[in-house]
Amino acid sequence: MPKPKLAQERSRRAPATAAVSRPSAATAAREFLVRPDPADPRLVHRVRGFDQAGQPIETAVPAERPLTLYLNGQEIVTMMTIGDYPEHLAVGYLLNQNMLRADDRIAAVDYDDDLGVIVVRTDRKTDYEAKLRKKTLTSGCAQGTAFGDIMEKFERVVLDPTARVKTSWLYALSKKINLAPSIYLEAGAIHGCVLCEQDRPLVYMEDVGRHNAIDKIAGYMHRHAIAPTGKLFYTTGRLTSEMVIKCVQMGIPILISRSGFTASGVELARKANLTLIGRLKGRRFLVLAGEARVVYDADIRAVADEDKRVQRKASIAADD
Repeated sequence: MPKPKLAQERSRRAPATAAVSRPSAATAAREFLVRPDPADPRLVHRVRGFDQAGQPIETAVPAERPLTLYLNGQEIVTMMTIGDYPEHLAVGYLLNQNMLRADDRIAAVDYDDDLGVIVVRTDRKTDYEAKLRKKTLTSGCAQGTAFGDIMEKFERVVLDPTARVKTSWLYALSKKINLAPSIYLEAGAIHGCVLCEQDRPLVYMEDVGRHNAIDKIAGYMHRHAIAPTGKLFYTTGRLTSEMVIKCVQMGIPILISRSGFTASGVELARKANLTLIGRLKGRRFLVLAGEARVVYDADIRAVADEDKRVQRKASIAADD
C-alpha cells in the first residue's frame, strides 16, 4: 500500500469523529452550508476544440480523476471523482457499504492529492477480504460498486412514518437548487445531490457519478453529527435501486429527483416505506412510493414553468 505524503499543503488529517462539533441552531437555519464551486480550476477545466461548422471554440468540462481508498491497511476501491471533498467521499462510501459502523471511532483520514490516495483509519481492526470478493458493478455514472451484503442493513432500517413533505417545499427546492451556481451550469456532464430540510437546501454535492455525490453527503452528515430526522434528499439522477438503498441506509425517509425511476428502485422504496418522488420539473412530479407523507399544500396554477436556461438534459428529452 502506498503511504501518503503528509506535507501540510497536500494532506489533511481529519479529527476523530467524536471531536466534530454539531452545527449550531443559527447555522442549521442557513441555506447551502456547502455548495459546488464552479470557479475552482481543479474541478472545471477549459479545453479548446471545434464546433459543427469547424470553427474553433473553448468550452468548460468537469474534471475526472482516480481516488484510491484504503480502510486501515486494506485497499477497498478506486473511484473516479471530480476530486473535491475526498474525506467526506471516503467516509460516506465506507458507511454506505457497511464497512464503517456508525459507532466506529475514526482515528484519522489521511489524503494525498499527488498520489490520489486516501486512507481512513479506525480504532477497530477491519478485514473485508471476503466482502471484497462479492463486488457488483452498479448502474451509476462513473461505474459505482456495491458489495454482496449491502441489503443486510437495508432490511433492518425503519424510516420515520410521521415525516412529511409539502408540495410547496418541492417547488421551492427545485427552483433554488436549479438556480444555484454549480458545475453543471458551468460545464454540464455531472450529477448533483442535495441534503435538504423543509424548503432549505443544506448540503449540495456534485460529482461525475450520483453515487459519489450521495456518499459525500453521507460522509458530511457523519463527520458533522447531522441526524436524518426531518431531512429530505434531492438528486438530479435516476431513482435506481442503488440510490434508494443508500438513502434508506442513511435514514432519510424522502427521496426526490428531477429524473425518472427504475422498476427495482420503486420496488425497494415500497418495501422500505421510502417516499419516492421523481420527474420534478416545473409544476409536475410523480409519487410512486410512500405517498402518505406528501402534503398537497401548493396551488399548482401559481407555480411557474421551469426556466429553459437552467433545464437539464433530462428536462428537455428523456430521463437522464
